[in-house]
Amino acid sequence: MDNPVIRTLLNHRSIRKFTDQKLSEDQIELLVKCAQAASTSSYTQSFSIIGIDDPSLKKELRSISGDQPYVEANGGFFVFVADQYRNKKIGERSGIDTRVLDTTQRLTVALGDAAFAAQNMAVAAESMGLGICYIGSIQRDIERTAALLKLPDYTFPLFGLAVGYPDQEPEKKPRLPLKNIYHRNTYAAQLDDAALERYDQQVADYYHSRTGGRREETWTEQIANGLSTPPRLALKPFLEKQHLGRR
Repeated sequence: MDNPVIRTLLNHRSIRKFTDQKLSEDQIELLVKCAQAASTSSYTQSFSIIGIDDPSLKKELRSISGDQPYVEANGGFFVFVADQYRNKKIGERSGIDTRVLDTTQRLTVALGDAAFAAQNMAVAAESMGLGICYIGSIQRDIERTAALLKLPDYTFPLFGLAVGYPDQEPEKKPRLPLKNIYHRNTYAAQLDDAALERYDQQVADYYHSRTGGRREETWTEQIANGLSTPPRLALKPFLEKQHLGRR
């Protein structure tokens, strides 16, 4: 089966260099509307989107994100927030006990809603000829990010999304073989080692080509190396401070 939606999805690649052209207000409004059209758990719409167009704020977020230039240089930058604050205020206005929002279940609802909305925006942007790159590294200094964005309790900045007109055409990153990601009826705990070895070679060839031989690494080596240091341990206390996922 072939159609424009399938082609857009299968053609995805992260863009890390954009032209200087900014998104128009009409484009931004359309992208936000597409994000809002995503599925939402029990119609709670437990997310918010913060559009960042203040140059000094973009510069600060770039610094937090490990000095990645495309956090600052893009057509538009959006932060997706898992948001139970709005629901809390609605509950208080109605005289309802809002402690249910402290639960892990309500946290997962908000995380899911924000992720669904972001992916809708990403696909919409790519269908418009734009490029995107997710920026999870705004969590590198979660307290500073929250302070810059003036986030209230019951909110969590999940990731940023850089959007703009591509100024590069990178190769597509190969994805895992179907055998190692798709399970039928029950989880297949035994990895398909032969398929993984073939995939490792694909990834090694990709990195070699992309970096002109400066990076020689397989996918399983990358995963194993990433397990050596616990990342972003400040997230759990931040969530608890925000009254999210406490029980």
